[in-house]
Amino acid sequence: MARILVIEDEPEMQRGLRDNLEFEGFEVVVIGDGKKGLQMIIDKKFDLILLDVMLPGMSGFDICKKARGEGISTPIIMLTAKGEEVDKVLGLEFGADDYITKPFSLRELLARVKAVLRRSPHGAKISTGKVSLGLLEIDFDNYTATKKNKSVSMSSKEFDILRYLWQHQKDVISRDDLLTRVWGYDESISSRTVDNFIVKLRKQIETDPSKPKHILTIHSVGYKLIP
Repeated sequence: MARILVIEDEPEMQRGLRDNLEFEGFEVVVIGDGKKGLQMIIDKKFDLILLDVMLPGMSGFDICKKARGEGISTPIIMLTAKGEEVDKVLGLEFGADDYITKPFSLRELLARVKAVLRRSPHGAKISTGKVSLGLLEIDFDNYTATKKNKSVSMSSKEFDILRYLWQHQKDVISRDDLLTRVWGYDESISSRTVDNFIVKLRKQIETDPSKPKHILTIHSVGYKLIP
């Protein structure tokens, strides 16, 4: 049974999320305060976090950023009433794995929860094992990475992008394909989201990110990974 932490301060939304997720067979813990939510993420083990952006005590953006800074790679889906692209990109850059805008349908939420869990270390996935890519040593099975024998903090989404590129190395992968295959469904987030993740990954992998040798840009098409 997957264990889900819901960090949301609206009582009605709390009840709705808890009731529906428990009906689907998930174990659910609900917290209504940002700082307490962050401490819960640090102290306890969860399979997925549903994180509201507007919270008392600490914003969802800050919680996500601090959690990733602590090396916590638990998948995070951000919940917010904000729908502007800049807010979506900001959440993803802080390490969120997905982003859903209120109001949302229960069917959409459950589809996204299940898609993220399938890609998490607790869900079904293709084992890629340990690989070396540029400056990184990557263990896809355990979602860990090191660089020069030091641990590197990466979100599960970054691991999933690298995994997909590794599994299709030397093929040209379009931005739309990455969005569909890695995120698991079509969505309104622009292809610029992929570009932002690639920039972050190059900083970890490449000796000179401005002259990449491993994740190459194929103009007007997408990306190609060269081991």
